[in-house]
Amino acid sequence: MSDFTVSGWCPTAWRPMMAGDGLLVRVRLRLGRITRDQAIGLCGAAREFGNGLIDITSRANVQIRGVGEDGWPVMLERLVALNLVDADPAMEARRAIMIAPDWQEGDDSQHIATMLTQRLGDLPVLPAKVGFAIDAGVAPMLAMDPADFRIERGEGGALILRADGRATGCRIAKDEAADGLVALAHWFVDSGGLAAGRMARHHAALPGWACGNERPAPARAALQPGRHSTGDAYGVPFGSMTADALAALIDGSGAQAIRITPWRILLLEGAGPGNLDGFVHVADHPAMRADACPGAPACPQAMVQTRTLAVRLAPHVEGRLHVSGCAKGCAHAGPADITLTGRDGLFDLSFNSRAGDVPARSGLGPDQLLAHFGAD
Repeated sequence: MSDFTVSGWCPTAWRPMMAGDGLLVRVRLRLGRITRDQAIGLCGAAREFGNGLIDITSRANVQIRGVGEDGWPVMLERLVALNLVDADPAMEARRAIMIAPDWQEGDDSQHIATMLTQRLGDLPVLPAKVGFAIDAGVAPMLAMDPADFRIERGEGGALILRADGRATGCRIAKDEAADGLVALAHWFVDSGGLAAGRMARHHAALPGWACGNERPAPARAALQPGRHSTGDAYGVPFGSMTADALAALIDGSGAQAIRITPWRILLLEGAGPGNLDGFVHVADHPAMRADACPGAPACPQAMVQTRTLAVRLAPHVEGRLHVSGCAKGCAHAGPADITLTGRDGLFDLSFNSRAGDVPARSGLGPDQLLAHFGAD
């Protein structure tokens, strides 16, 4: 199935992408964190210039949906004034840095991410989807999340620099980690990596200084909704929330800042109980085991509506459910236990597969699927 278009780039605030409901304006947060005042300002911008919807992305960014072309320049000025977007579009484009969301002030993750942010001007121009993961806690937390150049904790407890797609990395000191990331990014460009587009697809031999036999430490579990040492973690079903719901959560919980995770979870610093309308506060909620893209009509490539069906099916599906509007599979890149792929207004059903894989059954409507899983 190839009835979709791969964009080949990710939207930013300076370079938004047109969707079925208007422009997508993506905001890359420094240290994956947004203060209370910034969050309230973001909600205001989403209401005034967009359709009031805010998404969380798999790279721990946020994006405002439904922005009009006429209002976008004014909204961009607002986001720059809030210090959510860099005034220099070239620097904003290079700020693709994901950090383990449970970082603490002064720890290795925070230190290295801050140093790399200060070195953005030294980075080469990279493909839009290429990014960095700073995952220097007691064990990796971002191992399954998209990144090309990684700082992780190794099996022996030391920090390692690892190119994505390679099983091992080389030891590196905390104060040399940003230098190593910048150097590896330059090697990627100089060795022809632009043609491959991503580190995992670039098979050139690494430079000697970046080779090593250090394996990452066994991964630790991602955050789950519920109480956390930093505050409260709230799940965002399908990674989509309204600006009104987010503002109410911030106001009701008393949170002073929010950390964005790549797992559709908000970690509210110093928060108490908040307004749960639109959010999940218990682990293993069915909605958090379901992935669904915005679907039709919000996405022009989607052939079906997705999220209403996903909500009804999720409690009746064992394991992970993926409902995709087309074969592109934007909501979940990997295989899922149950995958539904939109095609010609109906769904293909497959098991332990990705969107667009060869289906077990084709041409199923929502009612047939609900009956099949006992959800009718």
